[in-house]
Amino acid sequence: MTADLTAWEQSSVTRVVPPLEPRKLAKVPFVELADGRLQGVVSSGSDIERVYVSSIAAGTYAYNCSTNNNRQCGGLTGYPCKHLRSLVDEAVVQYGIERVARYLRVPDPDSTDAGELRRSMLEGQHEPAPAAVVFSRFLRHLAYLELPATTAPLPELHWFPASGAVR
Repeated sequence: MTADLTAWEQSSVTRVVPPLEPRKLAKVPFVELADGRLQGVVSSGSDIERVYVSSIAAGTYAYNCSTNNNRQCGGLTGYPCKHLRSLVDEAVVQYGIERVARYLRVPDPDSTDAGELRRSMLEGQHEPAPAAVVFSRFLRHLAYLELPATTAPLPELHWFPASGAVR
């Protein structure tokens, strides 16, 4: 390895984008900008054992909210439910309004505020989206959080090629 590599490039850990502000993990424990959607896991307000997988597609603002076993959210009544609003709010806290607006392809993202971002959601329609993949990533995320802190390689990530390796 070359001497100019930073410490994180020499270990099996990855840099995590720190949230811009502290997040309410009890309400929205997982939020990500992935697969062309803002998506995440949102806790139920009425049942501590139930979670919802919510998502908003970039560009079309098509939205979906369902339980982890694909039962549609009862709050989807022609417009986004409270789980989707919570997802947007926590994404803004995690990534910042500019980044979320750009990712969702909101027109003129530089002048977007949280209210404008929520209003753009109203342009979308309900469209089923896969919940299992998001929920599975959330569970994997939880499993990594339970591991003790270490710089040793993780066996399940061993198949990634080493930095600078030539094949």
